[in-house]
Amino acid sequence: MWHISKMPRKIQENIRDSSANEAEIFDRRSVKQHRNRAASSLSEFEFLLCEVADQLVDRLSDIRRNFPVALDVGCHTGQISRLLQGRGGIEQLYQCDLSEPMARQTAGLRIVADEEFLPIGDAQLDLAISSLSLHWVNDLPGALIQIRRALKPDGLFLATLFGGETLKELRQSLITAESEIVGGAGPRVSPFADVRDGGALLQRAGFALPVADTEVLAVSYENPLKLMHDLRGMGEQMATHSRAKTFTRRDVLFRACEIYQDIFGDDDGRVPATFEVITLTAWAPAPDQQQPSTRGSGQISLADVLKSDDESA
Repeated sequence: MWHISKMPRKIQENIRDSSANEAEIFDRRSVKQHRNRAASSLSEFEFLLCEVADQLVDRLSDIRRNFPVALDVGCHTGQISRLLQGRGGIEQLYQCDLSEPMARQTAGLRIVADEEFLPIGDAQLDLAISSLSLHWVNDLPGALIQIRRALKPDGLFLATLFGGETLKELRQSLITAESEIVGGAGPRVSPFADVRDGGALLQRAGFALPVADTEVLAVSYENPLKLMHDLRGMGEQMATHSRAKTFTRRDVLFRACEIYQDIFGDDDGRVPATFEVITLTAWAPAPDQQQPSTRGSGQISLADVLKSDDESA
């Protein structure tokens, strides 16, 4: 097990402490603690992680090329590694995670490292892949820049993260319940990225051929409490600096469950939970890389196309 950091841990902590109330949204110490607690029993709650990782590996398998050196950024307990099983043209896979207990459960080469301070030199990787970890990063553009620099020219970046529609039912229920009982509501579900920003973030980080798309997964639960239990089991509970530092009041929690059940429950008493998964795909720039056409360079007039359609009608 390697413990590698781009800068001394004390300096990292000082940077985080000094900017926590100004620039940071997420409390990375809490993110780490949540993952540490979830590590030992994650296999009981990893169905969503495995589903999304499997879809990501399928996308990778569609790309007909080899990737001699790859890095799994935020590997959890090795879902990507287990699902690859020789797929994807990867010859050597390194795995890193913020949580040491999670990283220790992976097979192969693993590193304990913060996604915000990746310990990878420039132009070392043919592939950087990440499944459901980057939504906890404070400086996502900065993390993407680090990943792009770590890629060799024409190296591939492929990642998934939760989007803004994730847990919208739970968010609505908690806000409504807290407003009713307390007279106001604080943040109870972490903020997530918007797919419309995905391509722009990739371009800002210097990637070529950026693509961002989204898929909505609906998971059925016995009741809202089971959903909350599973979120804790995955290490995905609230971790913002602005979160309440005390447990949710029991009356608020039970009222939120009632609201959730009343508004979203089906005839069998089960409730849905929405998970929006944003997929980011991009390449490190290279001189001989395919380039998008310059805007306005098309040779076919839209007016001619519409005219021919009218004539055929």
